[in-house]
Amino acid sequence: MPTLTFETLTFRPNGSVLNVDLLRGFTTSIPIEELEEIAPCKVIDSHTLEFAGLNQEKAERKFSYLLSKHLDHLKTKLTGNKATYIHRHSGIPLIGNVAFGLVYRNSSIIEIKPVTSCNLDCVYCSISEGLSSKKHDFVVEKEYLVEELQQLIDLVKEAVEVHIGVQGEPFMYADLDNLFADLEALPPVHTISIDTNGTFLNKERIDRLSQYTKLQLNLSLDAMDEEVARTIAGTKSYNVNHVREIIRYAAEKMPRRIIVAPVLTPGYNEWEMENIVKFIQTIPRQPLLGIQNYLHYKTSRNPGVPLSWERFYARLEELEKKYGIKLRLGKNDFNVHDTKELPKPFKEGDVVTATIQCPDRFPHTVIAAAQERSISVPGCEFKKGKTIKVKIVRDKHNIFVGKLG
Repeated sequence: MPTLTFETLTFRPNGSVLNVDLLRGFTTSIPIEELEEIAPCKVIDSHTLEFAGLNQEKAERKFSYLLSKHLDHLKTKLTGNKATYIHRHSGIPLIGNVAFGLVYRNSSIIEIKPVTSCNLDCVYCSISEGLSSKKHDFVVEKEYLVEELQQLIDLVKEAVEVHIGVQGEPFMYADLDNLFADLEALPPVHTISIDTNGTFLNKERIDRLSQYTKLQLNLSLDAMDEEVARTIAGTKSYNVNHVREIIRYAAEKMPRRIIVAPVLTPGYNEWEMENIVKFIQTIPRQPLLGIQNYLHYKTSRNPGVPLSWERFYARLEELEKKYGIKLRLGKNDFNVHDTKELPKPFKEGDVVTATIQCPDRFPHTVIAAAQERSISVPGCEFKKGKTIKVKIVRDKHNIFVGKLG
């Protein structure tokens, strides 16, 4: 009897349905009666199904069709938000959208974004991500991401840093260690940097991560005081003591110097910056401290008025002089330089024929595909597979936004 085994899927029988988890963080369900229409079905283990009376090829084909149908109803387990699985056969290009896939800004840093969603609810979040978010989520097949990255690196033709900076917490991506391994094996990749809130890390995980010699951890730490830290994180479950312990342990164990990156948010933690500096200086292998200025964005939670850049840098200079630490960082500190421009298949003002593929992050907005690019189209009803005319209104760095033409 044919058996179907999947590394990224987990099967959980639940009465009249089979719950199917994708990469642990996303879930859908298939009615048992629909499985039985294929053939008598048995769950052998959490990753394996058995179908009686069919050959292997037919079982694979029929289940693949059924799974694809129900993946259209995928949800994020943490929030219950609707989600889209982007894979090699999804018809969704990985270049064109700022929330997922590949973002290349003509520099020696290529951003890769395998997942959205976050386990915190930070007050300063620039895209209002987190536990209270109602946005549409994405999760990207690891193989698809690596294949498309390799093509982009071939075009750039020089050594690059790959930065995993997602709209959310990247360690919610269950295939992350396999992604690290694939990136580590790419000779043109000299650095793999990742932004994380540290809550999913422990000493055992850090020990495993230490095998990746190119990996650089950028950890958030916005306050030393427990109550202030929880307020900024937007959840009482946030444990700043754990994060501090992880920072101290990672600084010792990781091959590369880690970075600690607080966000100075007026009215919340400006007085905590000095305490963070003191903490960093107690760590024998001292992390690089990169204090960030809270900025106001259209999509952010906007908890207050940002400091002017003049006042922000004056505060950094004051702390630098007092503690003998470098805090004003720039491109030269991270070896960032301009690289070859990625050609655009269309530009602002062009009218493009595109096919609607899935909802975008925000309500009443869809992602349409054309000429190997994704295009965000606000004010458009989602009808999968529908062909539309789109006038391009944004094309910077191959991130495309259009309006119905």
